[in-house]
Order: sequence, then C-alpha cells, then structure tokens
Amino acid sequence: MQRNLVMILACPICNGDLQLNIVDQASGEIITGSLFCGKCNETYPITDGIPNLLPPALRAGLTPSP
Repeated sequence: MQRNLVMILACPICNGDLQLNIVDQASGEIITGSLFCGKCNETYPITDGIPNLLPPALRAGLTPSP
C-alpha cells in the first residue's frame, strides 16, 4: 500500500479519517500495519500491502486457513 493512499481513504463505518500505523515497509510501500479510526475506535489491518477495510463482522469470516 502506498503511504499517500491514506489521504483518500475513510473509515467504511463512520466515514472518519484514518491514522496510519506502519509495522513493516519496503521500497516506500507499506507491507504490514494498520489503519485506525479515532472517531469510531476501529482498526483495519494492512497485510501483504493490502488494507482490509471490511467491517469487523465481515472480516472475521475471511481469515485464511493455515
């Protein structure tokens, strides 16, 4: 995920601003981290460079099997 993408993303639940938390990045791209909405206190993971902006109820059923 490119860092500047955060400027155009909004929380899918409340349309609030998202705060970027980076755990790992390479070549200017965010590999792992999260996006946090302070308005509704929800966190969205970034895994393998892809932000998962599904609401929590939908996200829970999509975790990959080992």
